[in-house]
Amino acid sequence: MSGPWVQPVDASASEAIAAISDELAMFDDWMDRYEYIIEMGRSLPSFPAKWQNDAHRVPGCQSQVWLEAHEEEGNLFFAGASDATIVNGLVALLMRVYSGRSKAEIENTDPGFLHELGLVKALSTNRGNGVEAMAQAIRARARA
Repeated sequence: MSGPWVQPVDASASEAIAAISDELAMFDDWMDRYEYIIEMGRSLPSFPAKWQNDAHRVPGCQSQVWLEAHEEEGNLFFAGASDATIVNGLVALLMRVYSGRSKAEIENTDPGFLHELGLVKALSTNRGNGVEAMAQAIRARARA
């Protein structure tokens, strides 16, 4: 499968979270971590312009964020994008955790890891709320 769908690079959501935690721990301060997250966003597959509309928009985000999902062989694959550079990186981070997983694994992967990684605290209140809204939108899609 190609196109806009993010392919999993880690064997499970929990392994993705552990890998992201290890990667972020390599940096001494949040400015370097932000740069790393921004780089993650640059690696996202291109998100089709035709999906950059209200039907795909994630409510609760300060920036514009769009998500789409595709089910294949029992797994949900996500595509996502934002009009803000740092938020695009946060989309990529969430895609790494959730895309290509079963609905059950997505539902069982609590977005509390965003707090454990220190992301929500390190972001502005609006951005922190937005990344949590993205995670909830992904999990809601798995429940649908």
